[in-house]
Amino acid sequence: MLSFGLAHLARAARGTGERLVLLTGVESLYLHELATLPPGTIEVVPVDTGDRRAVAEALNAIEGLQGLISSTDTWGVTGAELAAELGLPGIDPAVIRLVRDKFEVRDLLHRKGLSPFAPFAVDDASALDLDRLAAAVGLPAIVKDTAGTSSRNVWLVRDAGDLARLRREAAEATLFGRLFAEPFLAGPVYSAETLTWAGRTRLLGLSSRLMSPQPWFREDVTAFPVALPPGDAREIERWLSELLAVLGYTDRFAHVELAMTADGPRLIEVNPRIGGALVGESMCRALNANVYEGLVDPALGRRPRLLDAPLGGGPAVAFVLAYPDRAGELVAVHGLDDVARYPGRTEWYPTKEIGADIAHVTDGRGHAGILLAEGPTAEIATHRAVAAAAALRVETRPAC
Repeated sequence: MLSFGLAHLARAARGTGERLVLLTGVESLYLHELATLPPGTIEVVPVDTGDRRAVAEALNAIEGLQGLISSTDTWGVTGAELAAELGLPGIDPAVIRLVRDKFEVRDLLHRKGLSPFAPFAVDDASALDLDRLAAAVGLPAIVKDTAGTSSRNVWLVRDAGDLARLRREAAEATLFGRLFAEPFLAGPVYSAETLTWAGRTRLLGLSSRLMSPQPWFREDVTAFPVALPPGDAREIERWLSELLAVLGYTDRFAHVELAMTADGPRLIEVNPRIGGALVGESMCRALNANVYEGLVDPALGRRPRLLDAPLGGGPAVAFVLAYPDRAGELVAVHGLDDVARYPGRTEWYPTKEIGADIAHVTDGRGHAGILLAEGPTAEIATHRAVAAAAALRVETRPAC
């Protein structure tokens, strides 16, 4: 599910003399980028990617298969396992299984002295007691899915009212893993974009996160690269290298979320992939490089050229995820003709087709599109993107 970046990935593959085959059960996710590519650039193979046997059969049918890229969390374990079974280059599946379990990651890092607190298992949300939760991790607390994505199934618990909402919503939630609790980290959120090979990690930069008001954790605005004092950047890179080494992370991108608290940077979670939404696009522009080579090279068993390449010189980038005010059928996105008048080479990237059902507006599943703008700094790019996005209105109507 690499809805954006597919064109960059195809060019990176072509640069190594290989062709790109896309296995997907939801081709509509890629229509925006497929429409920009010459016919035949990418071979699309329809397959239910939730059916492991069907995916394996589709891979075995590809002539001259050289590598496998699984670019998102949900299929990370499947991708690593299939690469190992097919004798293709890749990371140890056990490492991806570990990293996909946020409880186990937190527990291991706590035991190794790299996280100041331990996780607390929530075996039954309906029986969770506020006093027990406060004693285990303190209040406010975060309760979330051990294998969740896109800010889904994340609850802030500050008081009895929040606990009642957690019990009610968790009873109906579809979990990818199980629930656990940890302290709420007070501070702005960032994501470190890293690339690792043979145990060496390079920090490519930090992307910022502006979040929705509490109690939701919806990501609304992102900018790259965040300007940090040189000493801080080196310290974060050293910390991330040590953290990933403890996890056995030997090669590939990582998208590491952290909070800058009053006590310094604190880990939120490790995602074994390149950054989602338009983070990859932002890196390509700002770093003046096709960062998707960092996906292709390791998939072919090669040291990523990106580890040694001079990076920088491009514009800073920011983007705003455009959400409707209410759930329902997507009717229109108003104001698209106006955004071109704003500075920053604004661009609109649709993520849903008109008529799509938007069932959730409090997490990352609900945006109808993304508005991107450039600037000389991430701060100015953010100002431009937010100003242009204010001209947009995503209209929905109640689903029948």
